[in-house]
Amino acid sequence: MLATPTIRIPGRGRPRELTCRVIQSPLAGVSDRIFRRLVRRWAPQALLFTEMVNATSLEMGHGLSKVEELADESGPIGVQLFDHRPAAMADAARRAEAAGAFLIDINMGCPVRKIARKGGGSGLIQDPDLARRIVGAVVDAVEIPVTVKTRLGWCGSDAEPVQWCRQLEEAGAQLLTLHGRTREQRFKGDADWAAIAAVKQALSIPLIANGDINSPDDALRCLQQTGAAGVMVGRGTMGAPWLVGQIDAALSGRTVPSTPGPAERLNLAKEQLLALVEARGDHGLLIARKHMSWTCTGFPGAPQLRHALMRAPTPADAVDLLDRQLDQVMA
Repeated sequence: MLATPTIRIPGRGRPRELTCRVIQSPLAGVSDRIFRRLVRRWAPQALLFTEMVNATSLEMGHGLSKVEELADESGPIGVQLFDHRPAAMADAARRAEAAGAFLIDINMGCPVRKIARKGGGSGLIQDPDLARRIVGAVVDAVEIPVTVKTRLGWCGSDAEPVQWCRQLEEAGAQLLTLHGRTREQRFKGDADWAAIAAVKQALSIPLIANGDINSPDDALRCLQQTGAAGVMVGRGTMGAPWLVGQIDAALSGRTVPSTPGPAERLNLAKEQLLALVEARGDHGLLIARKHMSWTCTGFPGAPQLRHALMRAPTPADAVDLLDRQLDQVMA
């Protein structure tokens, strides 16, 4: 059986309800407002996230734009925070709530070493007492729901995901997103959906399944196996902002939108490039390169185009390359 059509997240004072059971993961350097605007084209009601926000940096005045731009969003938008200091996390949560965040998510799963070794992200798996204090501090600081994204454990030999996730629920988390790998695995090997199913049975709060969900069929199989309330997709959306909408349609019993063909992909790459350049100047081209590389696939000449785009010296040169390729595929 699949999960119920909506996901209700209680919150301390302002409960939330998600009518779309597919969530777009926060992705550092990817899920900016321009990328989110593309995702919303196919999934207007999906919960999306800002890029991950460092609470300490926010305290120092850095990364404010990630929070301040929430007012311009359509549809639900969450803010994911990371840090090892409960007070800083609580203060950052209050700022995000005031800016209009739909909910606050605490990152306890990022495997990046420079974050984990400082006690943030997946590093909190090794310090459950601190993790509980952070959850409690954030819950006490805001009225909107507080959720946690985490992993099965630090490494395979000591992973106890049921015990770990129960502690987070007891600390006050109102929804958990569980990636079916340990920190040691990073993104290698298969996600352990059976372990997610075991955690789901042990919790009373909603559980979102994450890991190896790269198509509507993956999402359906994952929900059938885990019984989770919904799914979160991450790296599978890089270069494929339509994926969240495709999965949402499949879970809702609607006709799944077709995957864009070569011409639409090229136009999307051009649209994203121009929007990034408008927002970031020439630096926007550097940001756009990875997006264009991910999007421009699946048609004759795509490898050569990607090679040329990575070396285009100016935005105008990149636009010219995309336009010329578009003329070829439309011929």
